[in-house]
Amino acid sequence: MLKLRKILIMSLLLVPLSIGYTQSDSDDEENPITDPVLLEKLKQIDTMEKLLEITKSDSITTGAMNVEREKKFIDARDRQKALLEEAKARLTLEEERAVRLQKNFEENEKILEEISETLRIRIGNFGELFGVVRQVSGEAIATLKNSLVSIQYPGRGEGLAELAETRNLPSIDQMKNLLVILLEEMTKSGNVERFDSEVILPGGSISDAEIVRVGVFNAITEDYFLKFIPETQSLQVLARQPAGRFRSMADDLFDLEDGYTAMAVDPSKGQILGLLIQTPGIGERINQGGLPGYIIILIGLLGLAMSLWRMKYLKEEGDAINRQLSSSEPSKDNALGRILMIQKENADVDPETLELKIDEAILREVPQLEKYHSIIKVFAAVAPLLGLLGTVVGMIVTFQALTLFGTGDPKLMAGGISQALVTTMLGLIVAIPLVFLHSILTSWSTSLIEILEEQSAGLIAKNAGKS
Repeated sequence: MLKLRKILIMSLLLVPLSIGYTQSDSDDEENPITDPVLLEKLKQIDTMEKLLEITKSDSITTGAMNVEREKKFIDARDRQKALLEEAKARLTLEEERAVRLQKNFEENEKILEEISETLRIRIGNFGELFGVVRQVSGEAIATLKNSLVSIQYPGRGEGLAELAETRNLPSIDQMKNLLVILLEEMTKSGNVERFDSEVILPGGSISDAEIVRVGVFNAITEDYFLKFIPETQSLQVLARQPAGRFRSMADDLFDLEDGYTAMAVDPSKGQILGLLIQTPGIGERINQGGLPGYIIILIGLLGLAMSLWRMKYLKEEGDAINRQLSSSEPSKDNALGRILMIQKENADVDPETLELKIDEAILREVPQLEKYHSIIKVFAAVAPLLGLLGTVVGMIVTFQALTLFGTGDPKLMAGGISQALVTTMLGLIVAIPLVFLHSILTSWSTSLIEILEEQSAGLIAKNAGKS
């Protein structure tokens, strides 16, 4: 009976436990009752009346808790349902709105196509005109970049790049700006103006200077010509200036305050000036001739000096002979006078002896009149031969360069070709004047010798008549 009683008590206690508490994720099979309050209550049960009382109390408490939980669950379910209905309603509205927007988009596309077609029809030739405007804008950008006027007025091309690259219709302001820039470039290209700017000196340093711009052709500061560098939009003093006459013109223009003056203008905007300053000077030409060229020049100078000395001598001798012709007294300061002295000293001898003595005197005077003429003739003949030698040497150098480096770079052959041509030129330059000088000296000395022979023949004939 006691055993049955304990079983009944345990079964009654397990029922409210299964209702009142949630099952743990990790149940403990060995000790299912872990609540200390419940354990305390179990210890206090000793009669059926207490068990019944405790069971009723727990049933009421558990029922209230279950009702409250069920109410919370129902409320949560109702809220979720309301939210679901609200989401469905919003989805329906958005789908309807999407349909309306799609319909509006299709209608706008049709309207845009109609407007574009209308615009294309109405533009007509204006489309080609706008294409020309964009093309002119691109060309204007290049013109302004390479224009000397941009140094004086920087930043003139702002906005032209956008106009040249745009695919939309250009605005009236953009077209007016293009027109103003082109007219300004045309106007300034015909003016001579003065302004201040920075210049790059040959050493690389930068200095402020007063610039005189001659249209879009030249820029000068004092008597120095400047080179315009479009890449950096700067002015640079030429490391090698043009000839003195051009620099004199530049100096006159720089100092001019009012009026007019002559000025050399480069119509190629710097290209001719660049070629002009790259042209080798006399010293560079001589250096290109090498050793044969120096020898030719030395021969030419010696031949010229000797020719001038002989011309001076013959002139003095000719003047002295002319004075002797007008005088009755012989003088020893000239060849004719010395011959006359022979005739005076031998006035009493027979004509044959006098003739021999006069011939001896003439033979003594002739070498002095023809002295060094043969050397000048040799110089005139040797100079072109040395030029030919330099030509051969230059061609050898050229063919050596061709053998080593091929024909890919013509500059490698320039040295040999320059030597070949320069030596030939120098040989001809020296030989031609020496030939003329030799001819003049020979003719001059011959005329003087003829005077001596003529006067000598007269003296002999006079002496023969006396005999």
